[in-house]
Amino acid sequence: MSSGALSLAEVTKRYPGAERPAVDGVSLQVRSGELLALVGASGSGKTTTLRLAAGYEQPDSGDVILAAADGSARTITGVPPERRGFGMVFQHYALFPHMTVEENVAFGLEARGVRKRERLERARQALASVGLEGKGGRSVQALSGGEQQRVALARALVIEPPVLLLDEPLSNLDPTLRQATRDELRTMLRRSGVTALFVTHDQEDAFAVADRVAMLRFGRLLQVGTPEELYHEPASRHVAEFIGRASLIPAEWRGEAQARIVAGGVAQEAPVFVAERGHPDARGGWLAVLRPEALAVTSPDAAGAWRGEVASRRFTGGGHYELTVRLEGGMALDVLSTAGDVREGSRVGVSLRPGVRPVPLVLA
Repeated sequence: MSSGALSLAEVTKRYPGAERPAVDGVSLQVRSGELLALVGASGSGKTTTLRLAAGYEQPDSGDVILAAADGSARTITGVPPERRGFGMVFQHYALFPHMTVEENVAFGLEARGVRKRERLERARQALASVGLEGKGGRSVQALSGGEQQRVALARALVIEPPVLLLDEPLSNLDPTLRQATRDELRTMLRRSGVTALFVTHDQEDAFAVADRVAMLRFGRLLQVGTPEELYHEPASRHVAEFIGRASLIPAEWRGEAQARIVAGGVAQEAPVFVAERGHPDARGGWLAVLRPEALAVTSPDAAGAWRGEVASRRFTGGGHYELTVRLEGGMALDVLSTAGDVREGSRVGVSLRPGVRPVPLVLA
């Protein structure tokens, strides 16, 4: 399959009467063969960005650019969706209930004038590629949710699109099926080699499927990077709060990649990573982003520990517990622990775990 690279260049979209642009000057590239996820809270502009890429919406300014495998590029901003040749997987799959599985997959080829024998053969090949070989004659209504999702994917891939767009492709699945299906989805997309841009509000879906993740907030692009980069090196407080679990604690940056992190009147020293540059005095100072695995439960009498009480305890499997520790002064910390004897109401200390990667610092 010949996959293209899709670029958005300073794309802005405003809706009449809206307080702010739905998409505000977004520049983003999906590299050839890459799987890129758009994440963000409701109203962040994810779906509008996808619709601009697909051609269902037109930007007020900026361009959508498609680069071919040979390096040539063309602006497709004004090209209608049906002429872009993109594959699309909708949130509700949009399968035709009166057609068989095979006919659903072949539908896009029929619309492109492909002869019946060839389109049915290509449909069977596409179904085999998503693990549905031999199920072409079934009714789509006889399939499970995960199988319907794969039919929708096969229908999108059978036309050999330069780019595949997916709008919340896993949102209709129950949690158990969702986990298995997202693993399958990445395998199928990687096998096809297609360039894919997909929208999800679920960061676990994004982390499981995507090569890179782009986070939007109020129509603005906050950060693009690998899942590891967004988790361990957030570029702002908003990214740190949205991606994963974190406790944000006041910190004093001491330069030389060191900071004092102050909680409950007690300071601990830590190596830090500063992705966000700015003037902390004008923003209320720095915050340390403490992930649960960066903290350890200790004795409440341990030297230098933050002292508090376990407010909640949740078993996560594998001998691990997620604890919320309420410190003296009211601040709460999320801590990952293997201490099975620590219960709700226990008095504990919390310390920075030795040997963990540098703690991210963001502006308050």
